[in-house]
Amino acid sequence: MNPLLILLILIAAIALYFVAIYNGFVSLKARIDAAWSDIDVQLKRRHDLIPALVKTVKGYKEYEKSTLEEIVKARSLSMQAHDMKEKAQAENMLSQSLGKLFALAENYPDLKANTTFLKLQDELSNIEEALQNARRYYNAVVRDYNAKIESFPDLLIARKFHFTPREYFQLEDEKAKEMPEIDL
Repeated sequence: MNPLLILLILIAAIALYFVAIYNGFVSLKARIDAAWSDIDVQLKRRHDLIPALVKTVKGYKEYEKSTLEEIVKARSLSMQAHDMKEKAQAENMLSQSLGKLFALAENYPDLKANTTFLKLQDELSNIEEALQNARRYYNAVVRDYNAKIESFPDLLIARKFHFTPREYFQLEDEKAKEMPEIDL
C-alpha cells in the first residue's frame, strides 16, 4: 500500500476522532441546558403554587405573618436570581421557609384540615420530588461533562474550543438537602 495513502487515512481517522470528541461536548452541553430547563420548569411550578398557599394560610386569623413574609421574600429572591449559586441559595431559603409553614400548620388544626391547604401541600410535595429528580439528573450530566473536560485527549479539544466546567446545582444547608417534612 502506498505510504501517502496510509498517512492520509491516519490523518482522516484522527480528524474524525477529534470531531467525535467535539460533538460529544456539544451533546453534553445541550443535555445540561435541557436538564437546567427541567429544573427551571419545576421551580416555576413551585413559585406559581406559593401565592395560593400563602393566600390559603392568610385566610386564618392566627397565622404567623413573619413566616408568610419570609416565604414571599424567598420566592421573590429565587425568581430574581441570575446565576447558579444565587438560585441555589434562594431556593434553599425558600425550602426552609416552606418547612416552617408546614410546621406552623401543625399548631392550627383548622388549617391542617382545610382541603385546599391539603391539596396545595400535596401538590408542593409532588413538585419537590420532581425538582429533586431534575436536580439529580442535571448534576449527573454536569459531572459527566466536567469529567470529559478533564480527561485526555478530550481536554485538548475542551481547551482549544473553550469548553469550561459547569457548576452543580447544590443545596448548601444540610437540612435543605432533605425534602421539607409534609405531614398529611
